[in-house]
Amino acid sequence: MPISIKKVYGSWQARVRWTDTNGKRHSKSKNGFKTKALARQWGNDLETKVNQGIDIKKEISFLNYYNQWVITYKEPKLSSKTLNRYTVVGNILQKHFKQTNIKNITRTMYQEFINSYGSNHAISSVKKLNSIIRSCVKSAILDDYLTKDFTQRVTLTADKSKTLEVQYPNVNEIKKILNQTINGMTDRRYTSRYMIITAIYTGMRKEEIQALTWNDIDFLHDTIKIDKAWRETKDKGESNSHFITHRFKPTKNKASIRQIKVNHKLIRILSRLKINATSNLVFMDQFGTIPTSGPLNDKLREIMAELNIKKENFHFHSLRHSHVALLLANGIDTYAISRRLGHNDITTTINTYAYLIDEYKNKSDKDILKALDF
Repeated sequence: MPISIKKVYGSWQARVRWTDTNGKRHSKSKNGFKTKALARQWGNDLETKVNQGIDIKKEISFLNYYNQWVITYKEPKLSSKTLNRYTVVGNILQKHFKQTNIKNITRTMYQEFINSYGSNHAISSVKKLNSIIRSCVKSAILDDYLTKDFTQRVTLTADKSKTLEVQYPNVNEIKKILNQTINGMTDRRYTSRYMIITAIYTGMRKEEIQALTWNDIDFLHDTIKIDKAWRETKDKGESNSHFITHRFKPTKNKASIRQIKVNHKLIRILSRLKINATSNLVFMDQFGTIPTSGPLNDKLREIMAELNIKKENFHFHSLRHSHVALLLANGIDTYAISRRLGHNDITTTINTYAYLIDEYKNKSDKDILKALDF
């Protein structure tokens, strides 16, 4: 495979010629190299790609590939809410990269993109954006549009002022919230309180709690089976007006399908709810609805206000953190907690609850030193 190098108008040009398996001849050249060595390196890299069987003639913009990827691999299985997030990412890519060829994007260019986006977004938003784009880029490598992952080892930057700091109650305050919630229950099916109690005792995700049916609760053996979640989406009707639809959806991941042991006190509380149940859905209230984030957060804040417990940005999902705090305070190991929460692996648990784990690690270190002091 001949590689020719020559000087053209003060800079170096490299040209590579080759014949494909069908006997068809091809050539590709590039100008503007500052040195002969750089031109030679480009030619050698191109030669390597051809020898590896990569179709270097494939040309597509980053934006067009992303849109194709979403339509082919994501659209068939995503909810409309999640798909909207992918659409937003596409708009962000269009604004920054326009029609830049995906093969021309470097790690430096991508880092500059992350820096630009992160300058006015919270770290959680940057992580979600990067996660989606990384999946797309890995797909582009499999499709032979790329040979290297330009998102690899990128540094995620963000605007700290945009990040909402959640203040969490301590273990004693969590117990107060739990008792206040239990004491405020009535015979009427105001199920928000029951869902708050379930969240504290189990650490389940909101959509997992919403999806519980009476068949999932084993009242004899004190266990709860988690094998589905609850989907709540806005759909358009014939008049183009939006309405809410509810239905089951798969759990967040395979590890989320689990059976957990629960406190018998929770089982007794839920059995009270079952007495006048008119639906197989555990938390269907007397109005035929299952409480969503808004009502749940309102009820939680109301209970905390009664106790004069003020925690910035603490909300229903934060009860999952509270459950972890209770377990760590009682010496439960991280692996068992990870399995109970339905995490894919223990790394997710460690990364998500690092602040709690460090807090109880320091306590454990003191206990270890005390135990060895004899």
